[in-house]
Amino acid sequence: MNNKQQIHAVTGAFGYSGKYIAQNLLDKGCTVQTLTNSFMRENPFGERLKVFPFNFDDPKKLRESLEGVTVLYNTYWVRFNHQSFTHSDAVRNSLVLFDAAKKAGVERIVHVSITNPTSEMDLEYFQGKAILEKAIVESGISYSILRPAVLFGKEDILINNIAWALRKFPVFGVFGDGNYGIQPIYIEDFASLAVEQGSVRENIIINAVGPEFFTYSDLVKTIGEIIGKNRPIISISPLAGYIFSKMVGLLVRDTFLTWEEIKGLMAGTLAVDTPPVGTTKLTDWIKSHSETLGKNYTSELARRINRDVRYQSN
Repeated sequence: MNNKQQIHAVTGAFGYSGKYIAQNLLDKGCTVQTLTNSFMRENPFGERLKVFPFNFDDPKKLRESLEGVTVLYNTYWVRFNHQSFTHSDAVRNSLVLFDAAKKAGVERIVHVSITNPTSEMDLEYFQGKAILEKAIVESGISYSILRPAVLFGKEDILINNIAWALRKFPVFGVFGDGNYGIQPIYIEDFASLAVEQGSVRENIIINAVGPEFFTYSDLVKTIGEIIGKNRPIISISPLAGYIFSKMVGLLVRDTFLTWEEIKGLMAGTLAVDTPPVGTTKLTDWIKSHSETLGKNYTSELARRINRDVRYQSN
């Protein structure tokens, strides 16, 4: 199947994972367009990338922007609830997007989900992801559902902000025993996987994890050792950790960590028992970025609100 003769639509090409997927497609000579809420943000791709607003409130316009598109790469989601955006909004908008894609004749959806989505746990983030996976499977459109645990790279949030906290504070607290797993995947490995999946038509769900498995405590310890901030790691209760996270959030004017994220992390949702699909080791990447990683805090909220500002690299 010749990707170069197709139109590929990527949601959020001015964001994080969407940007890397779009870049990978453009590097292959593909015709690419994006759907975004940040159409005033600087376009790093220039005339090579056509830009459309999401138009969730106008399904007809949304469908029209997808006409002629062969593959839709969907990265659209929100990390936490806020007065300006919620998980329920993201679910509703995503369902509108899928319906528009089907009516526009899109042949395949490559959808970014999360490891271990479930409707059984009282975690709205994972419940929403489970609802969207079910909708895609039942849509009749060819699909690939990618389930990353944590993405790392130049614009990531979690790994950078762990490093920032290690630089900023004399100790680092982990929730409970810290022995719950996490399997990060490099953003460029993930983008390559997404584009690869856009070229086939097999219905598939893939756990998109990297080659290294860490417990959360080991992850923090490893980051600290590599950046030269080997802080004492102490066990704290989830509630104490959440309260401290709220205090840090006030300091940086962001949502540092949510109660749902703490519960999900401790429940082992960011680890799976499947072979890795990424090849880049987090430890190797941190070593090559040890001088800059965590020097500045990365704000999720600022990215959501300041939609005319380009994402900054760590």
